[in-house]
Amino acid sequence: MPIKVENLVHIYMKDTVFQHIALDNVSFTIEDGDFIGLIGHTGSGKSTLIQHLNGLLKPTSGKIYIDDIDINSKETSLKVIRQKVGLVFQYPEHQLFEETVYKDVAFGPINLKLSEDEVLERVKASLGLVGLKYDEVKDKSPFDLSGGQKRRVAIAGVLAMKPKVLILDEPTAGLDPRGRDEILNQIKLLHKKEKITIILVSHSMEDIAKLVDKILVMNKGKIQFLDTPRKVFKEAETLERIGLGVPQVSNLIRELRKKGFPIEDCISVEEAKTAIINVIRGKKDA
Repeated sequence: MPIKVENLVHIYMKDTVFQHIALDNVSFTIEDGDFIGLIGHTGSGKSTLIQHLNGLLKPTSGKIYIDDIDINSKETSLKVIRQKVGLVFQYPEHQLFEETVYKDVAFGPINLKLSEDEVLERVKASLGLVGLKYDEVKDKSPFDLSGGQKRRVAIAGVLAMKPKVLILDEPTAGLDPRGRDEILNQIKLLHKKEKITIILVSHSMEDIAKLVDKILVMNKGKIQFLDTPRKVFKEAETLERIGLGVPQVSNLIRELRKKGFPIEDCISVEEAKTAIINVIRGKKDA
């Protein structure tokens, strides 16, 4: 389900002394099934942008099309759009409220007036998609789970609505390393299995480099870059100038090149390991 944004402008407190342009003539297209990383310094417009994609915010001007539907048209049902576009905010476990995991994940499908069998099927499927076993967690209080498990239950609640687009805002924020890895692995598997469009907002360049097909870089309400991780991270000086960075391994490779090692750009530890071994072996053979 493609997303098309045309000349999107959002101005907070328009025509007041506090006026602030959060989005400044933003245009881009995301194809069906893309995995997009969205990065930008605090205040760059990331959060404002994602809240436009399912109609939580209305644009000052511009158009947003989801599956060729103008989501801000008077004829468009935002309820339908929000079923197509699932948005998982930071710390989604704060939105958990039911007595059991089953009831929490089932809340959305029940509100869709689905049959009991269909609700049960969706709860089982969505828990499976986030790596939780239905029989083990269905009767537990979500508040008795670990931080990573709570977050996965919250994501399952969004997935139970069967969205075509899933937007995740800093899904690993505040988690310990194990919980962080669990969430990222499940997101990666989810994209592979379901082929849905995923937009991942993250401050971790390492996570972005490992997971996404393309990176959308925001800066002062505008798009700075929209390209593959390899091409975006080649722009290290620009990224650093706008308050971002590159994966640590990319910095390592840059320093090695300065010392005379003929190594191509690498964006993952695995790539760097292979490249360094090849260089060392090449020098030994020479």
